[in-house]
Amino acid sequence: MRPASRVVLLTGLAMLTYLRTVRPWLLTWGATPEEASEALPGDDLVDGQYLTTHAISLARPATQVWPWLVQMGYRRGGWYSFDGLERAIGIGDFADGGSARRILPDLRPLALGDTVGLGPNGGFTVVGLEPERSLVLRIPMDPLTGGRASARSRIVLDWTWAFILRPAPQGCRLIIRVRGDLQPSWLAVTLPLLDPIHLVMERKMLRTIKQRVEA
Repeated sequence: MRPASRVVLLTGLAMLTYLRTVRPWLLTWGATPEEASEALPGDDLVDGQYLTTHAISLARPATQVWPWLVQMGYRRGGWYSFDGLERAIGIGDFADGGSARRILPDLRPLALGDTVGLGPNGGFTVVGLEPERSLVLRIPMDPLTGGRASARSRIVLDWTWAFILRPAPQGCRLIIRVRGDLQPSWLAVTLPLLDPIHLVMERKMLRTIKQRVEA
């Protein structure tokens, strides 16, 4: 086999392996097959060219987890992920300095239609809210600015971020579902590039919430 043909073959095998084994793991880390495939709150809002479902078990009931979720956000309780990275890109200004290590009593409770800041250029809208069950956030984002899209935005990533709490025998399950729709649609071929960084950030979030709640 010629060297060029060997390169093509090995590249094809590597891509096939990634698509069939690595990418499914990146998209569904921690989730059961049932959780990854079932319909969840917020699924009807965005078509979902991009779809991830991540989850973790928490040894506390949903009543104790919910306050940690509804205080998330820019200039609120933070995102429980990598604070240093978020500060470096300008979205790490949180009420408690870094991601909160306690329930912050002075934060205003969330209601439907409220804005949860992502950064200085705008934030999510609360589009779903069932206390102690589900919180659904949505933002049409301009990936070039990292803020909310405007009429001048040439690229728009419309996405939802849903946080679902389910009872479990020894506490609860926290499931996070992301659905995204990228316009213009031909750019959807670039969405797999989000997989690694998205998992790294969201897995950190899940593990930090677990640590905070169970402490």
